[in-house]
Amino acid sequence: MGVVSDAQKSYRLLRRALASRSAVQSVRRTLAAREPHPRKHFKIAVYFADGAVNMYQMRQWYRPLAELAKRWPVVVISRAATGAQAMLGEDAPPVAFVPTVRDMERFIAQQDIRIVLYVNQNTRNFQMFRYGRRWHVFINHGESDKMYMTTNQYKAYDYALVAGQAARDRLSRVLWDYDIDRRTIEIGRPQADHYSGTLPYTPDERTVVLYAPTWEGDRPSAHYGSIASHGETLVSALLATGEHRVIYRPHPRSGVVDSEYGAANQRIIAAIAAANAADPAAHHVFDDGPELGWQLAAADVAIVDISAMVYDRLAAGKPLLITRPVDERASVDESGYLSSCEWLFAHAAPKIVSEVARVQGDDDATARLRTWVQHYFGDTTPGVATEKFHAAIETLMERWDVEHERHLRDLASEDESDDQDDDEMSL
Repeated sequence: MGVVSDAQKSYRLLRRALASRSAVQSVRRTLAAREPHPRKHFKIAVYFADGAVNMYQMRQWYRPLAELAKRWPVVVISRAATGAQAMLGEDAPPVAFVPTVRDMERFIAQQDIRIVLYVNQNTRNFQMFRYGRRWHVFINHGESDKMYMTTNQYKAYDYALVAGQAARDRLSRVLWDYDIDRRTIEIGRPQADHYSGTLPYTPDERTVVLYAPTWEGDRPSAHYGSIASHGETLVSALLATGEHRVIYRPHPRSGVVDSEYGAANQRIIAAIAAANAADPAAHHVFDDGPELGWQLAAADVAIVDISAMVYDRLAAGKPLLITRPVDERASVDESGYLSSCEWLFAHAAPKIVSEVARVQGDDDATARLRTWVQHYFGDTTPGVATEKFHAAIETLMERWDVEHERHLRDLASEDESDDQDDDEMSL
């Protein structure tokens, strides 16, 4: 059995190596066919060391970054070939592919990068932290109450752009000796200003239900995924009514750790295809596209796991159900929104039709939802979060100017001191 397992691992490693080599060649060809990046042009860089599997973390920032780039030129510093390849084929900001530290040093020297933004906690972020005289800013890839959101790694960054008061409260409870007021800046959820897109169906009288589960997790404390425990049952029930339209958007990593979880995911996808074949007017949707936004805005009710999707949907201010993890070891922080959210337990999954109807008609739940939206995101009036994001960047640029001027004065002072020493020695 061990020999078979080792052979499978070797095969997977070889396949990844070949895919990476192919991606490197593709990226280099694509970039060679384009105009080189202008020197001393980019002021803001987004550092992304991940491959294609985690592109969801970058994609949600495309539109906010495009708006920001109208004021400050933005480039993505991409370290992994598959990630760079994906971005070069999409509506992403300009990409600099720098797989080695030497490549990165060369690119940094050619540009005027004043702010570096980070969307995740990849360990290779540390390689970028070595560059001083610029701000290193964590912008994350979503708001949530997962333990990831209170990691001590926040201290590695000069600043963190957070969604709202809930994030500050969360960090204050966990981090020691961290200057919340100075090092965090509230920006709301700029992505929510772009919750739009072309619907893959024509709206009708059907109730639209978004089911967006996360992956199975790589450790017990992160076992939030519901595909196997809730998903098959609830999707089957909704497909059977003829009165609901299901939008199924599973996490792209579903099944990477647990093959049974992946198999359940595939069965749901097959069930949706079969339902559409039986009733072409149903227009159920299996959504694995790069764009996230229209799903959150279009759904009458959303069913999500404990993940950033909770708060992506919360920013839309519309009804949602959150699946309760069946693994008791899963870390559930009930000090925030999860203390009064609408839980969907596994045993209630067969009754999902009545659960959907209940949260749609519950005025008290709607009022509680509005309160939590304010706590997590502040003012969600369209355009306000974008204004906050831009204002935060402007503030950091102004602080960069102050520090840069101080640095120049210090250099000038050192030069004067050196000149005086030379004069004294000549005497």
